[in-house]
Amino acid sequence: MSEDETVKTVRTTPALPGRRWLLPSALIDQLDPDAEGTGWRSRRTARDWLVDFACFGLAVLIGLLSVDSLDQEPHLAQGWEVADQLIGALACAAVWLRRRWPVGLAVTMVPVGLLSVTSGGAALVALFTVAVHRPFRYTAWLTGANVLLQPVFYWLRPDPQLPYLVANLLGVLLAVTAAGWGMLARSKRQLLLSLRDRAARAETEARLRAEQAQRLAREAIAREMHDVLAHRLTLLSVHAGALEFRPDASREEVARAAGVVRESAHEALQDLREIIGVLRAGDSDDGGRPQPTLAALDALVAESRQAGMEVAFVRDVTDPAAVPASVGRTAYRVVQEALTNARKHAPGTEVELSVTGAPGDGLAVSVRNAPPEGEVPVVPGSGQGLIGLAERATLAGGTLEHGPTADGGFRVRARLPWG
Repeated sequence: MSEDETVKTVRTTPALPGRRWLLPSALIDQLDPDAEGTGWRSRRTARDWLVDFACFGLAVLIGLLSVDSLDQEPHLAQGWEVADQLIGALACAAVWLRRRWPVGLAVTMVPVGLLSVTSGGAALVALFTVAVHRPFRYTAWLTGANVLLQPVFYWLRPDPQLPYLVANLLGVLLAVTAAGWGMLARSKRQLLLSLRDRAARAETEARLRAEQAQRLAREAIAREMHDVLAHRLTLLSVHAGALEFRPDASREEVARAAGVVRESAHEALQDLREIIGVLRAGDSDDGGRPQPTLAALDALVAESRQAGMEVAFVRDVTDPAAVPASVGRTAYRVVQEALTNARKHAPGTEVELSVTGAPGDGLAVSVRNAPPEGEVPVVPGSGQGLIGLAERATLAGGTLEHGPTADGGFRVRARLPWG
């Protein structure tokens, strides 16, 4: 089976189910997105056949009415009268070609109308077809040509029953009416197509918005899981490693490390349960633990010191209680991630933590650790924590900078708005 036959076989399935026969075939081709680019047009519908027969009948009726006026023309030769009727019959038969060659048929009817009175109905049908199926410029040119040739026609073939001026006005009125009727039909089709396109764009935009919302939700969940779990699991890993590599530790040190491991594991499981609960419910659980704020930095620093880190904490914040919750939460996550990275990549070094700010000036967070002493074991990491911090700072309206210092250490600085 050839490709064209395959396309035709596929297109036999109606793209617009329902009362398809009530729509024009040209409109069906435009409404059917699968028909674009196939080069295959839909067959005429029942409505098309009805309209074609009506147009053909109208052209024949006007032609028959015009035959009576031929007998009343005093200077018309018998042979020219027969030729006029023959040309009119051919023009009426050509009406069946109006869908395939609308512009060509209308252009041909312009000189034919000067030669044959009985072809006037076919000329009006051709002008109407152009107005329906082609842009306005074609309709304007052809309507203008018909209107300008009306005086010439009635000067060569004066109407025996009507005055010259009245006949011209009647001809102009018929041409303008046919063109206006066709443009009205075309405007209705264009309105239907525009509504279809608007509905398609609305569906596409809704799908894109849903996909974007899902992507943002996934990113937020990923940031939250990383920020929460990485800190807990790092504490667990550090103390578990201490128990492994220091078998000679005292009973008190072993008990303290085991307690930190147990507490970190408990906190990590609790945080994981809350995040899973959010995923299942689709919304935050108001009954869960409150989100950390700037006031929770003391507990975070104390927890890090308990784990064996040396943290020099300097806080100079005017009215800490007035810090917005979102800004305080972002600052907490920045400090938490920076302390976690320092514990992993520079164990045993001193960490300098500074949090300063005031209303109107913003909140500045700086975490710096000294270079590690000796060789540090490679700790797996993907760098997603710093990327997540940058996204958090951007969402809060602030900025975040991070990078190595001149002495080989590492610094994380964030500046958050505080209006």
